[in-house]
Amino acid sequence: MDTKILLENGTNELEVLEFLLDGNSYGINVAKIREIIPYQNVTPVPNAHPSIEGIFMPRDTMITAIDLKNCLQRGTSEASGFFIITNFNKLDIAFHVDEVLGIHRVSWGDIIKPNATVSTTEEGVSTGIIKRNDKLIIILDFEKIVTDINPETGLKVTEIDALGDRDRNDIPILIAEDSVLLNKLIVDSLKKAGYVNLIHTENGEEAWNVILECKKHGDLQEHVQCVITDIEMPIMDGHRLTKLIKEDEETQNIPVVIFSSLVNEEMKRKGEALGADAQLSKPEIGNLVKEIDRLVLEK
Repeated sequence: MDTKILLENGTNELEVLEFLLDGNSYGINVAKIREIIPYQNVTPVPNAHPSIEGIFMPRDTMITAIDLKNCLQRGTSEASGFFIITNFNKLDIAFHVDEVLGIHRVSWGDIIKPNATVSTTEEGVSTGIIKRNDKLIIILDFEKIVTDINPETGLKVTEIDALGDRDRNDIPILIAEDSVLLNKLIVDSLKKAGYVNLIHTENGEEAWNVILECKKHGDLQEHVQCVITDIEMPIMDGHRLTKLIKEDEETQNIPVVIFSSLVNEEMKRKGEALGADAQLSKPEIGNLVKEIDRLVLEK
């Protein structure tokens, strides 16, 4: 199956791969996928997490195989089905699923954010729901699934301590991040690094509305001098937000930092084409602070 469908930059669209577990439909952003292969035997790892099936080495690259059914507390997968091999947060991981159905192109604006009955802010593993032909496809939070298995793969907040004592400053920074937990961690980390004038929003549309309001009142410089954005967000994604900022004469000089688990070579090229000033993978919170320093303190 071709997982390299070309998307234009900044259109607020994504490709979602639909797959089955126990007859239920789930989804993953195609941008995270390297390839899809039939299930193959793996080598078990002693004392590993129960959801880790083992490791295998296609084409001399060692990959960890995760039993997605086990992660979702739906039993244990049989020795059949498919591996969806992914790359995000600089990790190569294979997720074991029952069946792969196909790829759908959808707008971020059409993705329904789960309410509290479906997914609590810190415990849920669903980032969105797609309704397609009277069927619901649940998009899973693969970053959280991996971080729950191994917290060391998550945001490396200890990197902030390594920066040492820093002066407090009031440079206004606007943050767009849909994960409540990551939003809080980013805000806490930036405050610890001295950046205390922060506005945090849940998606690109909310962030863009903040900018529009500031433009309307003529106080943009007072409230937004840097933007940090995720890529994957409901309603409006980070690439669309970057495109809007960089195509507007009044906002095009505001530095935009893309901070996402999806920052690989292909996505970097997209971000550069849209005018992003810096792009970093989400574990690199220390480097995020250094890039902000470079963009707002040294200009």
